[in-house]
Amino acid sequence: MPIDPSSLWSAETPPTLLASRHHNTGEWLFPALPEHSPLASRHATVPVQGAGTVYSFTVIHPAPKTGQAPYALGYVDFDGPVRLFGRLEGKDRPAIGDRYVARPDNTFGYVFHALQD
Repeated sequence: MPIDPSSLWSAETPPTLLASRHHNTGEWLFPALPEHSPLASRHATVPVQGAGTVYSFTVIHPAPKTGQAPYALGYVDFDGPVRLFGRLEGKDRPAIGDRYVARPDNTFGYVFHALQD
C-alpha cells in the first residue's frame, strides 16, 4: 500500500517530517506508524527537526534519452537518531558531512535541501 505523502508531515507551519519513537527502547522509525497499526500504541509520533548531516550519497545519471539531469540520492542523519534516505537538492555535488534540511515535495513526499555555508 503506497504512503500518502501528506501523512509524512505535521500540520504545523512550517511542517516537519514525522517519525515514530518506541516508548521503551527509544528506537526511531520512519515514516511514522499510522494510528491503525498494531504497533502504534508502543510508539509516540515525533518530529524530525533541524538539519541533518549527509552520511552517504550517490549521483544518478539517467539515460540521455530520458531528458533527465543527473541527481543525487543520499542518507542524511538527523537527531533522534534517525537516518533517512532521499533526494539531495541545492548543490551540484553533495559531500559527506554537508548539512541538509527536509522540505515537502509534491513528487517524492520530501526532499533534502542543502544549507548554504
